Amino acid sequence: MPATLHEHALFAGSPVLAGVHHPNPDIEPHAHDFLEIAVIGTGHGWHVTSQGEHPLRRGQVIVLRPGAWHGFRDCTDLTVANCCLSAQALRSELAALYDIPMLRRMLWTDPVASGTHGVALTTVDPAAAEAAIAEIGLLERDLGADQRRPGRVLGRLITVLGVLSDGRDPERQTLESTIHPAVAATIARLEAAPAHPWRLDDLAQAVNLDPAYLGRLFRQYVGLTPLGFLARLRAERAATLLAHSTLPAARVGAAVGWDDPTYFARRFRTLVGLTPTEYRRRTRSAAHTRLSAPAEATNERKRP
Repeated sequence: MPATLHEHALFAGSPVLAGVHHPNPDIEPHAHDFLEIAVIGTGHGWHVTSQGEHPLRRGQVIVLRPGAWHGFRDCTDLTVANCCLSAQALRSELAALYDIPMLRRMLWTDPVASGTHGVALTTVDPAAAEAAIAEIGLLERDLGADQRRPGRVLGRLITVLGVLSDGRDPERQTLESTIHPAVAATIARLEAAPAHPWRLDDLAQAVNLDPAYLGRLFRQYVGLTPLGFLARLRAERAATLLAHSTLPAARVGAAVGWDDPTYFARRFRTLVGLTPTEYRRRTRSAAHTRLSAPAEATNERKRP
């Protein structure tokens, strides 16, 4: 399986991570527990996903939901600008982006409705791609500044997203699929009460569908079963509690719906890559490092 990159190790306390890269020649396949937007500039190469290998072209915009994987190969003079958003922040300080329809399509609906396991590919005009790459470069600079400027970082992020939304082909947007209503309703139900002891039969009954059919629909649009999506959602909520509360790990598990501490630890490690205790320790350690040496803590940046 591809390695997984974790936001707790890369984001240095910011809800955003950004960088302009020139991969040469390959970037090994990898997954993320955060959302990534990759804007393709000049150069050549191949993009590798669960759907196969496809040539990269200037102006392509690749959006990967948390858990999706991709890689790059045979890159020549390629420019890739990455703008990554914390999954935790998308449920908290960046949650308002969901209320903006064009951003909801870009960040939530398209990579879910695409049927490609959380990877959406669209195209903007070359001028928009170059403008977005320039803004991502400025965002990287702001994130690396000695003194954090959260207002400027948020403004730059909105500019990047706005440039990409405005640069999309209107005709293509009208042809893009939308998520099935039953799947959207099930996602909303799970997100509203992740600690509830959901069963597939209950979820299917709520949307008046056969359980097996709902499962097939959900996998088509999300790339996971409903209960697999629920497990990921619980792990994300648990990560937030571990990082930002003093609840004992066992109580964190119970709060998200995993009452058995041993089972919680096993599921969390499978989905996140660390035990709950280790995740909390690393998160607290990173926070302490940022407070004592903020300039050094911003040096590590994710490759595309």
